[in-house]
Amino acid sequence: MKAFVTGGLGQIGSHVVEMLLERGDQVIVVDNLATGRREHLVEHPNLTVVIDSIANKPLMEQLIGDFRPDAIVHAACSYKDPDDWYNDTLTNCVGGTLMVDLAKKFDVKRFVYYQTALCYGLKPMQQPIRLDHPRNPAGSSYAISKTANEYYIELSGIDYVTFRLANVIGPRNVAGPLPIFYQRLKDNKKCFVTKSRRDFVFVKDLAEVTVKACDGVGHGAYHFSSGTDIEIQELYDAVVDAMDVPGRPQADVHEIGPDDVYSILLDPSRTFKDFGDIQFTPLQKTVSEAIAYYMEHGTLGEYTHLRLQDKD
Repeated sequence: MKAFVTGGLGQIGSHVVEMLLERGDQVIVVDNLATGRREHLVEHPNLTVVIDSIANKPLMEQLIGDFRPDAIVHAACSYKDPDDWYNDTLTNCVGGTLMVDLAKKFDVKRFVYYQTALCYGLKPMQQPIRLDHPRNPAGSSYAISKTANEYYIELSGIDYVTFRLANVIGPRNVAGPLPIFYQRLKDNKKCFVTKSRRDFVFVKDLAEVTVKACDGVGHGAYHFSSGTDIEIQELYDAVVDAMDVPGRPQADVHEIGPDDVYSILLDPSRTFKDFGDIQFTPLQKTVSEAIAYYMEHGTLGEYTHLRLQDKD
């Protein structure tokens, strides 16, 4: 197989690329290094890495037109600053729709996309959220841009799979509470948790299902979720355990911020039906692998698309 992977030096994309290369596929990766890292992928005879923006239309058209991939895995997304609408829309909307357009133009057999669960809004009407829940991304600039691209994918007529994601964590995770907890504990700073709950899933579990999607399994929208959510406090405790922090410092408990949501729990029943029984990696193993990565490479800034960061 030939696969074209955007954001291929990021957390999700790089793990997908590694699995594709392991089985002998040819892969072209495009990444602008906003949050990806070149060291996430080692040199490989079947791998080409291009450092550029997916919004660079002449270059993307040339790369995809010459390579003629069987699958495009669109993992690139912009999320570092919730107020940076220009770069978010440049990558998530302009670049994303360009990928869709080129997939159609060059008859790419399969398009795989990752969507945020915030597409359902900050106050979802179902728990767990089913695939028939209306999309209502207006409360999050990140969700607006990601959902716009999803609509274009659906409109295009191409053969696609969209994974609407629970919280994907593990090695190379640079966004959200896990790297923030690690860095603050490492720096002997106080952490806080909110009273919210999340479904944390291991990035390599998602990568395995993505490879199946590249091979033609499934069609349309799916939830990648274990179907179980936990308190953020439990994630914090797992980080403390993995780091073996002396004294086991307690986190302060804060109320949920105005752009956050209490629980995002997705119904994964269609995913299990079409992709088979997924053996989800336990939380402590997931966190331990992430901590081992941070100890070697650092955290790259601990980003979040929410506005509730404690800057002290």
